[in-house]
Amino acid sequence: MLNPRNSLNFSGGPGVLPESVLLQVQQAISAVPEVGLSILGISHRSDWFAAVVAELEDNIRRLLGLSSEYSVLFLQGGATQQFSMIPMTFLHGKSQPAEYLHTGYWSGKTLPEARREGSIKVLWSGADTGFKRLPRNDELEFSPEAPYLHYISNETVEGLQFQRVLGREDVPRICDMSSDFLSKPCQAERFALIYAHAQKNVGPAGVTVVIMRQSLLNYARTDLPGFLDYRTQMQAHSIYNTPPVFAMYVVLLVTRWLLHEIGGVANMAHLNQQKAQLLYRLLDNSDGFYRAHAETPDRSLMNVCFNLPNLETETRFLQAASAAGFSGLKGHRAVGGIRASIYNALTLPAVEKLCEFMDAFQRL
Repeated sequence: MLNPRNSLNFSGGPGVLPESVLLQVQQAISAVPEVGLSILGISHRSDWFAAVVAELEDNIRRLLGLSSEYSVLFLQGGATQQFSMIPMTFLHGKSQPAEYLHTGYWSGKTLPEARREGSIKVLWSGADTGFKRLPRNDELEFSPEAPYLHYISNETVEGLQFQRVLGREDVPRICDMSSDFLSKPCQAERFALIYAHAQKNVGPAGVTVVIMRQSLLNYARTDLPGFLDYRTQMQAHSIYNTPPVFAMYVVLLVTRWLLHEIGGVANMAHLNQQKAQLLYRLLDNSDGFYRAHAETPDRSLMNVCFNLPNLETETRFLQAASAAGFSGLKGHRAVGGIRASIYNALTLPAVEKLCEFMDAFQRL
């Protein structure tokens, strides 16, 4: 029997998984139906796991509408490894600076890693204003000479999300979509490289999805160690070394759920919009008791970040929420406050329950 508190898990990550997926995982821990062995003890060299990888690649292609020009990889090291691996591959030795946006906590983590490999230009930073908004189009000037443009589509800590594609069509776009991957259509083929660690919307920690236009490798270094070389990983279909078999299997189950139970990312986007609208409407109608961190045009549909009148009230809110069965509402240590992460698997009824709780708490 599943823990009923899973349905009220608003954690910023690792995040909640669909109940139907958890039930299948529960069975797979004992024995995967097709194999009769525990998922924790199936060889990564087995025919069964090769079929898992092939189906997983295909499912992501279907969900994003990707052509054969793109490779789908399942790597390790999380988004943090990609912060380094990308500039190691595409910036090292280049004469022109790569372009980066500094829109929040996690994009700030990318900057020192990129500077290890070459010159970068920060086109815009929201640091001086507390990362409450994203740049407007007239605040950005993109160079046609840049090796690539890098930005993060959704900042989980501050609750900011781009609702448009940035950059030039003639400069490779590289985007960290870790916290809104497969939550909505994203015009994937306008990007040269997309990466996303799994533990927000698509699975447990341990695997990172990397989607790459194969022609991007024409500009890549050729002297990197095998494990850090995208070419090697492509040739091995992500089985260059022992991959995270369990985590990849769970991601497969989540993609099946998206395809067959939800009906694709467009339907998922509609559900996510409903959830976010409920919460933001409550914030906006609270007469300032609940104050959203992000400015209205840039509000995230994945991470609703807000504050209460003072720290004492926030502490009481978190205590009362925990007693009522809610989990994961404490804001990130970098900014404090409250954060309700409403990733794909967090249901509309769960958000309705949170809104009821918040309304009652305000009236205490």
